[in-house]
Amino acid sequence: MQSDLTTPGGVAARRSARAVANSAVLILMALLMQGCASLVGSVTQNFASDLGAAILNSDDPHMVRDGAPAYLILIDSLLAGNAENASLLEQSAELHSAYAGAFVAEPERAKKLHLKAKTQILQAACLSLADGCGLDQRPYADFANWVTGQQPAQVPLLYNLASIWAGWIQANSDDFMAIAELGRVKALMQRVVELDGAYANGNAHLYMGVFETLVPPGMGGRPEIGRQHFEQALDISGGRNLMVKVMYADQYARLLFERKLHDQLLQEVMAAEAKAPGLTLMNTVAKERAQRLLDTADDYF
Repeated sequence: MQSDLTTPGGVAARRSARAVANSAVLILMALLMQGCASLVGSVTQNFASDLGAAILNSDDPHMVRDGAPAYLILIDSLLAGNAENASLLEQSAELHSAYAGAFVAEPERAKKLHLKAKTQILQAACLSLADGCGLDQRPYADFANWVTGQQPAQVPLLYNLASIWAGWIQANSDDFMAIAELGRVKALMQRVVELDGAYANGNAHLYMGVFETLVPPGMGGRPEIGRQHFEQALDISGGRNLMVKVMYADQYARLLFERKLHDQLLQEVMAAEAKAPGLTLMNTVAKERAQRLLDTADDYF
């Protein structure tokens, strides 16, 4: 059987999954915010807009964590009577994946939620995209050809599919077969970058930066390509997305043992204003993560 593995060897693969975990948990929080807004949008657009803005501009991640389960229950109730609704399936997958990645510490519970999210997003792709069924089962060459054929109109679903799939991989980093699907996720996210790199505030570039810096060059990594993606993500957000600098430091600077760059990026995060339209919550989390990385820098370098 042909493997989708993007790096040689089981050890490298497991390191890759752990690195994906470091980024996916944080990036998926953005999906949680978007999912809340789109779900409530099915009830009333004005309320959805106001709620989405309030969540994205909150500086209290704990409050968001405590409130999220209500939306999971609500969307489950909606799907109970409309199980083939592709839009609801996609929204449910976003919410479950984001909640599990950002807030669920128990491994088995996280795996269960991520599996549900992956199943739902694959079903949504099957219902919404031409020849989009069985994307996790078909031979990789056929899958890659299908990805190449996707067009700009498919970018939102392709991005959600890739990011939610990445969340499932990180939750199953102890399973070699799960890690072997990382190549499919990377192919999907690369296609998003090609079609619309600015989508989702440049987060596709952020993901690609992480994917290219999972392991050192000698093991198949391409850190300089990764650095370019991080820089592009910063440009797209105008430097306001502080999570990009955190992942830049964590994935690239630590991989290449560039202490000066590492500390510079993180100190810029700590000195920056967290409040920014649509980014306050993510920036608050980024600052917390930056402080932890600074606190452990002497032990790492």
